[in-house]
Amino acid sequence: MSRKGKIKLCTSLFVSVLVLAGCRNESSVVNYEESQEEVTEISFFGNKYEPENVMVIEEIISDFMVKNPDIRVSYESLKGSEYYEALEKRMAARKGDDVFMVNHDAVLALEATGQLADLSGLSTISGYTDQMLSQMENGGKIYWVPTTVSVFGLYCNMDLLKEHGQKAPENFQEWEDSCTYFKNLGITPIIANNDISLKTLAIGKGFYPLYRDNRQAEAFDRLNRGEDQLSQYLSPGFSMAEDLIDRGFIDGEKALHTKKTSDDLMEFTEGNAPFMLTGAWAAGRVENMQPGFEFQVVPYPILEDGNMLVINADTRLSINADSTHLEAAKRFVEYFTQADNIQKFADQQSSFSPLKGGSPSSVKEIQPLIPCYQSGSIVIGADGKLDLPIWELTAQVSEKLLSGETNESAMSWMDETIQERGLK
Repeated sequence: MSRKGKIKLCTSLFVSVLVLAGCRNESSVVNYEESQEEVTEISFFGNKYEPENVMVIEEIISDFMVKNPDIRVSYESLKGSEYYEALEKRMAARKGDDVFMVNHDAVLALEATGQLADLSGLSTISGYTDQMLSQMENGGKIYWVPTTVSVFGLYCNMDLLKEHGQKAPENFQEWEDSCTYFKNLGITPIIANNDISLKTLAIGKGFYPLYRDNRQAEAFDRLNRGEDQLSQYLSPGFSMAEDLIDRGFIDGEKALHTKKTSDDLMEFTEGNAPFMLTGAWAAGRVENMQPGFEFQVVPYPILEDGNMLVINADTRLSINADSTHLEAAKRFVEYFTQADNIQKFADQQSSFSPLKGGSPSSVKEIQPLIPCYQSGSIVIGADGKLDLPIWELTAQVSEKLLSGETNESAMSWMDETIQERGLK
């Protein structure tokens, strides 16, 4: 499949429509009569491009159009950084789509330019958990709605661990000992990518004491006002990441060129490494790749006395404030965030539901994450109360460490960049 996928869904008098052209060989067909009402066309732009992900989006869009024959929806997708580059260009040119996916950093930029519509009037807002609402609300308004809670975890090759008398680690000492064991055998124990692997470890390690003691709000307020430097909090986490590289537990040069949830998954399924750091949402994809061994995704074993999770309110939907079809776009987003659609999407994404009473994905490989999530031993990777583009900054710091820069140098760069760009 190409890196750019596109599906067009449209209505026509007694005609079948092809949904998901170019993304898979099979097609889904919907038959219904054309409404006598005028048809409104809205565009939906996102970064979910994998066929299995688009299939769920296709199903939700198709069902919405059957129930709303006066609205026609088209979906276009791009992968990763390409998506956010395109989104930025479209919005800067005031040629943005009606509905689009955003992350924490994109929200900061688009809020500042007044390009996000207020979604607080959607009927589905009341269904979100208090934790999610605290992330979404901003001055009495809501500019994005999550469809999943994503989790970052440690993938463990259970067969390889068992073969060598090891087990899934439950604290940092156990993880360190297991990595040392495999390194002494000439095996690089941890597969990492050049984006989310190191930064989520560092954010988890650095911010965990704040979340544990419920002090994150006051700390983020100081950071937002420029009273504290981000390195004060993240240096311990990136120091740990630097140590994993220096000790050969992670091949920095290789990881620098390893793309997330693609190159890393391929390497992990070869079965030669015991651990991989990436998003739990890829668990279903790994299983479909038929690795030939049992694997589990477990919480990050980075605490002295236990483990924890890094989570995000994810696959966030926003509406273009400049859209000429605001009401149609809101009807679509409201439909997408109904409980049954959220559950369907979260389950396929190997993620958790952001709604009250929602269930975690039933994918068996991520079940070890659930007790830790339910216990509240978590850090939000890109907290909505932090007015810094932390996702971008920490990705760049990760690349610097993988390139051989010291943690001290990378932390200085991060603080200086924040200062120079006038972020705070």
